Amino acid sequence: METPPAIVWFRNDLRISDNPALRAASALGQPIVPVYILDEHAPGTWAAGGAARWWLHHSLAALKSSFAKSGLDLLLLRGPAALVLPRLVRETGARAVFWNRLYEPWAVQRDRQIKSALRAEGVKVASFNASLLFEPTSIRTRNGEAFRVFTPFWRACLAAPEPSEPEGAPDLSFLRGFKLPAGERLEDWRLLPTAPNWAGGLQAAWQPGEAGARARLDAFLAKALDHYESERDRPDHAGTSRLSPHLHWGEISPRQVWHAAKTHPNAKAFLRQLGWREFSYHLLFAFPSLPEEPLDARFQAFPWAEDAKALASWQRGRTGYPIVDAGMRELWQTGWMHNRARMVCASFLVKHLLLPWQYGERWFWDTLVDADLANNAAGWQWVAGCGADAAPYFRIFNPVLQGEKFDPNGDYVRKFVPELARLPARFIHRPWEAPPAVLDAAGVKLGTTYPAPIVDHRAARERALASFVGERRVGIGRMRSAVVRG
Repeated sequence: METPPAIVWFRNDLRISDNPALRAASALGQPIVPVYILDEHAPGTWAAGGAARWWLHHSLAALKSSFAKSGLDLLLLRGPAALVLPRLVRETGARAVFWNRLYEPWAVQRDRQIKSALRAEGVKVASFNASLLFEPTSIRTRNGEAFRVFTPFWRACLAAPEPSEPEGAPDLSFLRGFKLPAGERLEDWRLLPTAPNWAGGLQAAWQPGEAGARARLDAFLAKALDHYESERDRPDHAGTSRLSPHLHWGEISPRQVWHAAKTHPNAKAFLRQLGWREFSYHLLFAFPSLPEEPLDARFQAFPWAEDAKALASWQRGRTGYPIVDAGMRELWQTGWMHNRARMVCASFLVKHLLLPWQYGERWFWDTLVDADLANNAAGWQWVAGCGADAAPYFRIFNPVLQGEKFDPNGDYVRKFVPELARLPARFIHRPWEAPPAVLDAAGVKLGTTYPAPIVDHRAARERALASFVGERRVGIGRMRSAVVRG
């Protein structure tokens, strides 16, 4: 009689090294059935966007290739996981199922139901933490509640036992021999864009998969970490790790990143960014409505504007503010945006245009290769001033000053807004102030080759302050009428 296999259900853990579920299954010494289930039903409105689907295709292809080196295959199935996984258990006769945990609200509920149903059938089920340094239930205030301010949260993390050392890839060669049931072809899932193919910039910028993640980390440790603290806010420089999509898809674990970087003398600021990622997940776990509703309930009545034309200008990178437009075009072309640019672009949407933060959150969700429900929601609420440890209500980024401070020579703008490339640095972040002769020499015709600003910064700032501070209009109460303009 054929030995029953153990099923390993892959989700956002598309790697072989430091994969607790895979290691637990391999330790049984039985054949294993690695499976990925394309469950497009459970997320509802948060189904993967176009850029994420592109990444998923290539990451699954890379994982299949990794398994093939051990003579195994990754089974691909499609449908509601609550139906597909139990059916696979019956087809294979599996008596054990392993997976690594997800923390999105819908996934927590679905996985709990699946675990209960399988255990009722006598199947061993075990889940593991593979995507966070600390489980959401392990870092709490003295009152046992979730932290809502980052600094004490991170202090508690650093006081907790250090994340365990990552484990290498298990030996999978002896787990061959089980005949997999029929699966689906990755190409038939149509995760890649059809004509027109908008993913050329993504292809040039990224190498999805475990090998690509490791190469990205090694390059960052060798070159950029030495200057991370001084360079990480410069979108014109390669000063950040760009590990976010690899972490989101689980092609590398945060434990691997933590232990690879922790001994570097400049690691403190970088590890703190891992802490912000943790903080976002802990918030989502504690407040499941975070992606849809403001954490600060007083913002439920905020008088957001409705302006489809302004929203479209922001999405296309046609606002007339070069640093904003560069960020939005980087996003469209590469599926990623530098963190400083994310803050400036987000601030522009919610403060200059007074459009709901949820509009920006949805656009990022569809266009980011690292579209991550926890980080995306927490980040947008932070900028809007309605989330945990939020930016002050009165913080309104000046896009001109932000550009001049963090892209002083205009290299970032020149790269992504090429119609301004010939402008001198003095005017590249404020082309409307350039003399006609300078504009002519640079081939810039405001309103034609490049748009004039869609809003005046000073007027938009005053409108935002009136909206955020206005006690009678918003019901939030009076706030200090100071503005951080840096």
